[in-house]
Amino acid sequence: MAMVTGRIGGAPANLLHEEVLEPQFSYEVRHLLPHYLHIEKVLLLEYRRMGILAPEEAGGIASALHAITPEDLTADPEENLSDISFGIERLVAARSCAPAPRWHVDRSRNDAQACAQLMFGRERTLGIAEGLVACVDAAHRLAARHTEAPMPGYTHLQAAQVITPGFYLSALSDHLLHTLRRLLATYDHADLSPLGAGAMAGQELPWDRAAMAGHLGFAGPRTHALAAVASRAWMLELAAEAATFATGLNRFVSDLMTWAGSHYGLVELPDELAGISSAMPQKKNYPLLERIRGRTAHLLSWFVDVAAAQRGTPYSNTVEVGKEGGAQLDSATRTFASVLGLLTLVLDNAVFPAARGRELCAGEHLGGFSLANRLTLDAGVPWRTAQVIAGRYIVAMIAEGTPADPEALERVCAGAGHPVADAAGLLDGTLEPGAGLRRKRSLGSAHPDEVRAMLTGQGEELAVLAREWSARRRRAEASVAAVDGLLGLESRS
Repeated sequence: MAMVTGRIGGAPANLLHEEVLEPQFSYEVRHLLPHYLHIEKVLLLEYRRMGILAPEEAGGIASALHAITPEDLTADPEENLSDISFGIERLVAARSCAPAPRWHVDRSRNDAQACAQLMFGRERTLGIAEGLVACVDAAHRLAARHTEAPMPGYTHLQAAQVITPGFYLSALSDHLLHTLRRLLATYDHADLSPLGAGAMAGQELPWDRAAMAGHLGFAGPRTHALAAVASRAWMLELAAEAATFATGLNRFVSDLMTWAGSHYGLVELPDELAGISSAMPQKKNYPLLERIRGRTAHLLSWFVDVAAAQRGTPYSNTVEVGKEGGAQLDSATRTFASVLGLLTLVLDNAVFPAARGRELCAGEHLGGFSLANRLTLDAGVPWRTAQVIAGRYIVAMIAEGTPADPEALERVCAGAGHPVADAAGLLDGTLEPGAGLRRKRSLGSAHPDEVRAMLTGQGEELAVLAREWSARRRRAEASVAAVDGLLGLESRS
């Protein structure tokens, strides 16, 4: 076995290598290698600043690091204990022109591993944020086209009140913005570098942790050494936001799936986004919506997976928390991004047939609430009695198959002990869907003007959040070229 450790006398067992170490090594080469190399370069800057390494030593190591590609690294139980940090170290030592015996003095893998994983999580979170921005924009564009045309809104799966597709979609936009806003707070809470914390209790050399954090594109260092290497709260919080987003989105997509059914016909997607039945040629299915809703389940399970891996473990750097607990980070964040991409595709192509929405509204007697209000406010009928009258009147209209009948309303009112003088006036426009929309006066209502105002406010918030996310991406990405420049390396970007 290569001179990597003096404590263990043998290389990892074959089964351990095959089942655990090699898969972990390959995963980290595939996803974390650029971050490990960035971290090593930042450490070089500190070694050079502290005088631990001469400029020419640091320069030689930097050049060797800069030349490493994924193809250069292989999990080898004998050569590098199938560990990526040892793999990088051994490769640099083999390629350097002159030895640098003080390189990696006062160092631990713990903070570097925690840092690389966090940088990968940061990278994926930035991508998810961009997907959220695009999704909100798509929801806004679709909502803006549908602020006037009425459709039934449903409570308890029954037609309840008149709304518009734009009103409903503005609620979806609100959910997406809520996620984007909370994700920014989660990102900022996690945007602190573990590098320089060492194994758990700090380090013996005067590392400038604030400078290292800046070189890595973080807002600052995580100030407590133990918390820096032990905590994976950022992953738990990211998974929690994913689960909260998925739970809410599941409900919205359930509505779209229902409304797209032939019984409702309130939502349509083009043939390019539809599927067929192999046995029933009359059917046009929308499995895309089922895929979106199904994939939200993976985000819920991610949170359970992360929480279960952290619960009951010691508060220190552990493989259980750091590696097994992060095993789903790649797949879960890809699922999150996929859900957003597919949802954006739906929103960019969905159609809400206005005639069908109006037809369903007309057949559902959705003005009952308005009629009760007018009976109380215009005719002096007590509110609860007005509710009873409106309900009885609608039952009579359903039985007779007519949309409005002043004489029937007069009979019902008289039977309830509250005769009215102008039944026709009370019914005028009460059951008309468009008029029902415009009777709404409160903040956040389905009134077309109010929906447009909400969309305007949401658009303004989206612009602010998009700028905030762009600033964070610029800081993270600029750090790579900046560090390469400080080491005299040609930027790969």
